[in-house]
Amino acid sequence: MHPTTVTRVLIAGAALAVLAGCSSGSPHRKDEGTASKTPVQRAQPQALQGLPGMPPVLDPKDVYAADRPGQLSPVVKDFPSRVYVPNTNSDTVSVIDPKTYKVMETIRVGRQPQHVVPSWDLKTLWVNNDLGNSLTPIDPRTGEAGEPVAVHDPYNLYFTPDGKYAVVMASKDRQLVFRDAHTMKVKKAVPVSCYGVNHADFSLDGRYFIVSCEFSGELLKVDTEKMKVIGRQKLPHRGAMPQDVKVSPDGKRFYIADMVADGMWILDGDTFAEPSFLPTGKGAHGLYVSRDSREMYISNRGEGTISVFDFKENRLTKKWRLPNGGSPDMGGVSADGKVLWLSGRYNSEVYAIDTKTGRQLARIRVGSGPHGLAVYPQPGRYSLGHTGVFR
Repeated sequence: MHPTTVTRVLIAGAALAVLAGCSSGSPHRKDEGTASKTPVQRAQPQALQGLPGMPPVLDPKDVYAADRPGQLSPVVKDFPSRVYVPNTNSDTVSVIDPKTYKVMETIRVGRQPQHVVPSWDLKTLWVNNDLGNSLTPIDPRTGEAGEPVAVHDPYNLYFTPDGKYAVVMASKDRQLVFRDAHTMKVKKAVPVSCYGVNHADFSLDGRYFIVSCEFSGELLKVDTEKMKVIGRQKLPHRGAMPQDVKVSPDGKRFYIADMVADGMWILDGDTFAEPSFLPTGKGAHGLYVSRDSREMYISNRGEGTISVFDFKENRLTKKWRLPNGGSPDMGGVSADGKVLWLSGRYNSEVYAIDTKTGRQLARIRVGSGPHGLAVYPQPGRYSLGHTGVFR
C-alpha cells in the first residue's frame, strides 16, 4: 500500500474513533448531524480557555445556560422574591412584592441611586448612590440596608467573571475603577478617553468586556485580566448615545442599545470591527435575555414599547406597546421567566409585562425617577453586575 494511502487510512480510523466517543450523551441533538461530520471541530468548544479563576463555561453554545427558569443557586434559594427599584430623584429604593404587585417597603439610601446590583457571590445587593459617592448594601435575605461604603462616582457596577474585582463605571470621573469585590478598596483606576462610561458585558471566555460611552457615542474593549483598554471606536451615527450592552447566547456578538439612533448596534466583539445597526424603536435603552436564551427584550423608552428580538432568526419578531404609554427603562426577568419588570423612568412607576403575550400585568407607583431596577433572586451561579447579568 502506498505511504500516502496508509496515512489516509490511519486518519480515517482516528476520526471514526473520535466520532464513536462523542456520539452519545449530547444535549444538542439538533447539531448532531453537523458534529458527526466534523468531530474535530466539535471538540474545540470544550477546550475553551476562560479567564483564570472564572467558573467553567457550562455550554460553549449558550453563555446563559445557568439562567434557566427556577434554577436558583443554593446561596439564594431561600431569599424572598422581591423587585428593588432605585428612585434617582427621591433618594430611595422601593421594594415591591411581585406576588401582590404592591410596594411593601421604601428604603432611604444615598443621593441619586442609579442601579441596584447583585454582588458576584449573590449575597449582597449594592445600591449605586451616584452623587452620594457611596454604595448602600442590602441583605436580600432580610431586606435590611447596611452602612454605606464610600465609593466615588458609582454610576454603575460590574464584577469580573473570576469574582476578584468590582468594576465601577465612574462616568463623571472618566474612569473604570477596579476594586476589591468585597471591601471595595481600589486596585486600579483606568482612565478612559471617552465620556460617560455606562454599561458593559463580558465575552464568553470572560477575557474581555465591551463598554458603552453614553456622552461621546463610543465603545471600548477592555482586557479583563490586564485591566487595560485595548480598543476604542466611534459609532457611525451622529449624536449616538449607547446604553445597555448584552452578549449573544453563542458569545459571537454584542448588542448595544442606542437611545438616539433608536435601535441597537450589533458588534463582533472579537474583531471589534464597525458594527451593523438594527432599528427597534424610539429611545432604545435596556436589553434583557429570555430564560430559554431564544429572545431578547428591548425597552424603547421614548415610545413606551418593548421590541422582541429572535437570536436564531436574527430579526425582530414582535413589538409590545404599553397601554397609556410610559417610559420603559431598566429592569430584569422574573426567576420563572414569565414576567419582564421595567422601571418607568419619567413616570414614577414600574411595569410588569407578561413575556408570552406582552400584556401589561401591573403598573405600580413608586418614587421619582425610577431607574436600574433589580429582580431578585434570579437563576445563575454568579453575577457580573448591573441589574442582574448572570452566568
